[in-house]
Amino acid sequence: MKITLDEAAKERIAQHSDEHKLVLLTFEDGVGPYSQHAMIHMQVQFSINIISDTMPKEDYTETIPTNIGDFWIKGYSKEDLQENMRITLNPRLSTFALSGDGGVIDDNLGFIDFTKKTS
Repeated sequence: MKITLDEAAKERIAQHSDEHKLVLLTFEDGVGPYSQHAMIHMQVQFSINIISDTMPKEDYTETIPTNIGDFWIKGYSKEDLQENMRITLNPRLSTFALSGDGGVIDDNLGFIDFTKKTS
């Protein structure tokens, strides 16, 4: 299993990452501190999350290699992923999409940087 990011997606994520941060591909099922909601709809939803290497990640037990480093996932979320995946950024809408050889997995992949301080 692997993920390839297009240049625009790589650039956008790179703006938020460094050697002390981890990238999560979060299955939005309501489990864990970074999942924003449980699945209410009959569709699969994921988000890209940035956390620091000191933040808890016990729900994230596996990694998927990408062309910018490993993305951490909840192990059971592999059921909704595909072997060869792509993440692209639509610059006009500023949205990410996750797709695989079998088609679109999530056409509006969320993005949250949990390391940003809120006031």
